[in-house]
Amino acid sequence: GVEARVVECRVRFRQVAPEEALRYWQSGEPADKAGGYAIQGLGAIFVSRIEGSYSAVVGLPLCETAELLREFG
Repeated sequence: GVEARVVECRVRFRQVAPEEALRYWQSGEPADKAGGYAIQGLGAIFVSRIEGSYSAVVGLPLCETAELLREFG
């Protein structure tokens, strides 16, 4: 069978000045990111709060993945 889990997270950003956003874009980092920023990189400077799993925001919820692996051996 197929087992699935959903992990919900909220990421809040501080106010970002247009010049900061431009410099971030010019760094090249956000160009290939689905959400337009990399919390594990330079984009972290714009984050003021995370509710939920940091690893899920990055792309793979580690606790939930480990739980599934334990359950299915």
